Amino acid sequence: MSVKSYRELEVWQLAMSLAEDVYGILKDLPNEERFALSNQLRRAVISVPSNIAEGFGRDSTKDFLHFIAMARGSLYEVMTQMELAVRLDYVPEQEGFLEKAERVGMMLNALSVRLRRRLTSPTSEPRTKNP
Repeated sequence: MSVKSYRELEVWQLAMSLAEDVYGILKDLPNEERFALSNQLRRAVISVPSNIAEGFGRDSTKDFLHFIAMARGSLYEVMTQMELAVRLDYVPEQEGFLEKAERVGMMLNALSVRLRRRLTSPTSEPRTKNP
C-alpha cells in the first residue's frame, strides 16, 4: 500500500496529538509566561507535524529527509521547554507526555533511516509519495 498523503503517516498523526496535548497543557501556564515560554512552545510543537507534512510534499527524498531532521530538532526543543516548565513548577509533570514525545522521536528516526536507505540504494527510483 502506498501512502498518498502525509495525513496517513502514523508519525504525523502522533505529532498532531502531541501538539494538541501541549496546547492543553499551556492553558495552565502562569500569566507571566503566556507570551514567552508559551509562545516558544507553541511554535516548536507546531513545527513537528508541519515539517513532516512539508517534507512529504517535496519532490525529492533528500528534501524529505531534511524536513524530518528539522521535525526531530523541533521535537527536542519541545521536550526541553516542557522539562523547563515542569522544573519551574509552571505545570505539573505530565503523565504520558514524555513517552509520547519519545515515541514520535523514535518514529522520526525510523523514517529517517528508511529515507537514507532509499538515497543510498543502487536501485533507487525517483521519489514517490511512499516513505
